[in-house]
Amino acid sequence: MVVRFLELAGKRWAILPEKDYRRLAAHAGEKGDWPTLPAPDAKGCYPAVEYARVSLARKIIKARRAAGLTQAELARRAAIRPETLNRIEKGKTTPDTATIAKIERALETAGEGVP
Repeated sequence: MVVRFLELAGKRWAILPEKDYRRLAAHAGEKGDWPTLPAPDAKGCYPAVEYARVSLARKIIKARRAAGLTQAELARRAAIRPETLNRIEKGKTTPDTATIAKIERALETAGEGVP
């Protein structure tokens, strides 16, 4: 990452490539607004379906943010209902493969794929 600094009106500014900015911006909200991973049971095992839902939700959120899209915009581009995308991003529902493919295509056209 190449960063340049600039001083304007007594303030120092960092200038960096847009790709790096988007990557950093995608990570900015990671602490509090991600769906939480399920707790392990007494043996340390995680519930597989719930863990997979949350893991997919986090990947979609990260890619959507990196592409600079809102939920509504991604839903529109993917031709799915905003309520559906919201439930997926909250880890409340398991999308079928066709829905995942629509989301992935919409993210790819916006410049980001699902990691």
